[in-house]
Amino acid sequence: MIVEVVNDSSVEIALDQLRGQGEWLIKELGLHDDCELSIALVDDERMAALHVEYMNEPGATDVLSFPMDDVRVAEPGEEPVPGILGDVILCPQVAAAQGEAAGHGRDAELELLLTHGVLHLLGHDHQQPDEHALMFGMQDDLLMGWRNR
Repeated sequence: MIVEVVNDSSVEIALDQLRGQGEWLIKELGLHDDCELSIALVDDERMAALHVEYMNEPGATDVLSFPMDDVRVAEPGEEPVPGILGDVILCPQVAAAQGEAAGHGRDAELELLLTHGVLHLLGHDHQQPDEHALMFGMQDDLLMGWRNR
């Protein structure tokens, strides 16, 4: 598996930690060993520009996900399929503010956002109440597993 992490932000981040979490998520979700994931960290100004360009919404957001291949979690009895999972873009400045407000800090917020972003790459969404419950339940379970490994 290839998990590439690039820090294009002005914030110092433990890239090995994010890479390790990305690798763990791929394994934990039962994805093919040859999946590829890209994680990029960008400053709030760049994130705001991406947010407008791709979501037509103003201001910096915390995470954006750009799926590439149609990689999905294999059903029981199916073999996982290799492919490029996609790109998760994180904004450390927004994560720091959200993490402080939530009382768990920037790094814990980045863990949450990476998990959230990967679930979006796999096609999960949270627009409808049933989708929201499923996605956030998976997110909570994955975060607990990652933090208790």
